[in-house]
Amino acid sequence: MKKRIRNESGFTLIEILIVVMIIGLIASLVAPNLLGKFERSKEEISKAQVEMLSSGVQSFVLDAGRCPKDLSELLTSTDPKWRGPYLSKQELPKDAWGRDYQYKCPGEHGPFDLYSLGPNGKLDEKIIKNW
Repeated sequence: MKKRIRNESGFTLIEILIVVMIIGLIASLVAPNLLGKFERSKEEISKAQVEMLSSGVQSFVLDAGRCPKDLSELLTSTDPKWRGPYLSKQELPKDAWGRDYQYKCPGEHGPFDLYSLGPNGKLDEKIIKNW
C-alpha cells in the first residue's frame, strides 16, 4: 500500500487568487499614473522640438532676410545668403505622434506659425504651438 504524504508544500487555489487580486489592484492604481506621464512626456518632447524648429527658422530669417518656403529649407537651400544647416540633425523631426510639423509663413499669430496638431491630430486647443 502506498502512503500519501499529507505535508506537501504548495499554494492553494485561494492563496493564488488572493495574490492575483492584489496584483490587479496595484496595477489598476499604477497604470493610469504611468499612462498620464507618458502622454505628458510626448507633449513636452513636441514643445521642445517646436522651440528648436522655431530657433532654426529665426536663424534662417536673420541670415537670408526672408522666411523659408518650407521647413526643409532649414537643411538645404539654394539661397546665396543661406548659412545653414540650421538643425543639428540632417532630417526634419516628426512630432511625438509621428506627424509632420505644420509651418506657415507669413503666420496668423506672428511672422511665422509653427505647430504640432498634438494628440488629437486636429486644429484645436491641444495643439503645441510657437505663439
